[in-house]
Amino acid sequence: MSVVLALDQGTSSSRAIVFDHNGRSLAMAQMELAPIFPRPGSVEQDPQEIWRTQLATAQQVIVQAGIAATDIAAIGITNQRETTLVWNRKTGEPVYNAIVWQDRRTTDLCEALKSAGHAGMVTRKTGLIIDPYFSATKLRWILDQVPGARKMAARGDLAFGTVDSWLLWKLTAGAVHATDISNASRTMLFNIHSGQWDHELLAVMDIPPSVLPDVRSSSELFGHTSGELLGTPVPIAGVAGDQQAALFGQTCFAPGSVKNTYGTGCFMLMNVGEKPTESGNKLLSTVAWRLGGTTHYALEGSVFIGGAVVQWLRDSLGIIQSSKDVEALAAGVENSGGVYFVPAFAGLGSPYWDAYARGSISGLTRGTTAAHIARAALESIAHQSADLLECMQKDYGQPVTEMRVDGGAAENTLLMQFQADLLGVPVLRPQIIQTTALGAAYLAGLAAHFWESCADVARHWAVDRVFEPRISRDEAHFLRRRWKKAVARSRDWEEPGAATE
Repeated sequence: MSVVLALDQGTSSSRAIVFDHNGRSLAMAQMELAPIFPRPGSVEQDPQEIWRTQLATAQQVIVQAGIAATDIAAIGITNQRETTLVWNRKTGEPVYNAIVWQDRRTTDLCEALKSAGHAGMVTRKTGLIIDPYFSATKLRWILDQVPGARKMAARGDLAFGTVDSWLLWKLTAGAVHATDISNASRTMLFNIHSGQWDHELLAVMDIPPSVLPDVRSSSELFGHTSGELLGTPVPIAGVAGDQQAALFGQTCFAPGSVKNTYGTGCFMLMNVGEKPTESGNKLLSTVAWRLGGTTHYALEGSVFIGGAVVQWLRDSLGIIQSSKDVEALAAGVENSGGVYFVPAFAGLGSPYWDAYARGSISGLTRGTTAAHIARAALESIAHQSADLLECMQKDYGQPVTEMRVDGGAAENTLLMQFQADLLGVPVLRPQIIQTTALGAAYLAGLAAHFWESCADVARHWAVDRVFEPRISRDEAHFLRRRWKKAVARSRDWEEPGAATE
């Protein structure tokens, strides 16, 4: 057994990567996923396309790496979190499209739950806040809106899962309906203190327990793939939500260590150890992973629109031909020229949690060019991430001395330098940028004894480049004040009810 296979099912693509014992990527296959926008505020995906693309990349990468399925010690799965699927246990057919984490159709339902006085209880038990971001209200919407779904659920005929559960079901030909504790902690139905689905939460959300998957550790044997898929049954031994997997892949094993992933959104996590930290600054307290019987926790800040703002420049504004063009365009000007871009296309996440915010570009003048807008778009990613670290340091009570970064946009040198400038701490970019998949591989490999310990894993982490802050703190504080002024102009823009029309 010479390799580990990671399946990385993300919001915009499905990937499969083969890693060797040194944590090096031997081959990668990737296929894009098409989003579905049925109405303003709604984002869906075809569950069968999720499955087809993920299986196809797994089969392709085995060929590309020149290996056989018998060479694979274990498979690790990591996935876009909160995205909600419901399927028929008997036929395996989805009853509705996957409702993506970005979807805001349940905004009014969330407001009703808050008005009914459930907000405090939900936060105490789950570490989350009531928001359309999480799976619970998406699941409730499917049960309420899909004809016959409630009756099918009452008969025990429906299965709910986040993307990891859907892939486990499909990979094992329906033999396994499970999730790991990190994904369960993102549903708004899971008690992170007891480590179980919570009956009070289920009652408040009107969710029947019969639809729920089993909750397991992040690193253990979940099952084996159906033999015909890859040529021979392969053990599936690691599962974690993408951001928790990235934290593990960055080897942030010590409390106080922080990583930020720059993907479709941006997600910053801090390892806080074996006890959850309650946030006083509207961050989330979440499960990082469970390994060897011990649960580790994290503080998390979530930015809904990170790299997706670059896609918007490409697809909607048309000022770049490909996402990689944005750095050269933005570098054509020394700064944003006083332009601030708040990409609140899907509302604002941490620490604002404003479902009614909408995107805005402030500070436009007659001299503003496409380059200024491109630069402001990149800078918006760094500003939103700086919002998160400010809150994280307050909650943890200790200063952060460095931040490790990963994800596609972390390859953008201009963005990473500006990020270090705003934060005032070094930003460390590792040699392996796709640490989400690497974390899933590590979790699976540990369960399969491909790696023996976290210390064994940590030896493979290596830095590619360190970005040191270059501007004065006074200048950074000025930029941050202007950013917060721009955010204030974007907030509370939409009228209640309009987000679900």
